[in-house]
Amino acid sequence: MLHDEREALVVDPGDAAPVLQALQQEGVVLRDILVTHHHADHTGGINTLRAATGAQVWGPALETIPAPYHPLVQGQHVSSLGVVFEVLDVPGHTAGHIAFYAREVDDAPLLFCGDTLFSGGCGRLFEGTPAQMEDSLARLAALPATTRVCCTHEYTLSNLRFALAVDPDNADLRAYQTQCQSLRTQNLPTLPSSIDLERRINPFLRTSTPPILAALCQFDAPALARDGAFATLRRWKNEYR
Repeated sequence: MLHDEREALVVDPGDAAPVLQALQQEGVVLRDILVTHHHADHTGGINTLRAATGAQVWGPALETIPAPYHPLVQGQHVSSLGVVFEVLDVPGHTAGHIAFYAREVDDAPLLFCGDTLFSGGCGRLFEGTPAQMEDSLARLAALPATTRVCCTHEYTLSNLRFALAVDPDNADLRAYQTQCQSLRTQNLPTLPSSIDLERRINPFLRTSTPPILAALCQFDAPALARDGAFATLRRWKNEYR
C-alpha cells in the first residue's frame, strides 16, 4: 500500500481483509488498485475492495482481471496520489505481466514488479518463455540503481539459499543473507530491495558472468550449451531443495 495520509493505492490485493484493516488503521480512503498479473493470489481481493470502496482498478490488457478495470500496455501511464506510474510489459511469469515504475516517490524511484523480479530471484515461468523473462529482467535491471524494488512475496531467504549455492564466493550476497536473516528473526520484511543490490546479488541478473556460467557448467553442461544460461539456471532453481 502507498498513501498520502488521505488516499491510498494498493498493489495486487490477493485478500481484501488486510487491506481493509490497513485502510481503517491509517484512516485513508482507497482510490486505486494496481494489478500486475492475473493469478488469484494477486487478484482475489479486488471485487470485495471495489464494492467496499469504489476504487478504480488498473491492470494488464493482455490478461483477464476481474472487471471492470482499465486495461494497460507498455508505455501507458497511471496517475494516482500525485504519482505518475509508467507501465512496463514484463512477460515471463505470465504472458501479459506488467510492472509499474515511478521515477520519483519520496526522492527515489519506485518499482512494483509483481512476480517478475524477486529479491535474489525471479518468478517461475508459468506462461512465458525463458527468453521473455530474461529480457524482462534485463529491462528492470536497467532502471536507475536507486530504484526501490517492491515485489509481492517474501521469498528472499529461500532465494538467497539458492543464490549462494550458485555463487558461494559472492561477498555481497553473503552479507545480504546475514542482514535478511536478522530482519526475519525480528519478524521484519526484507523488502523493498533495490536495483543496485539485485545487480550485485541476484544470479538471474548475472547469468553472463563467469561465476554463474562456471556453476551452470558444473550443474548441467549439456543443458547450458543447448538451452542457454538463463533457462538452465531457472530449471536448477525449480529443482533445488
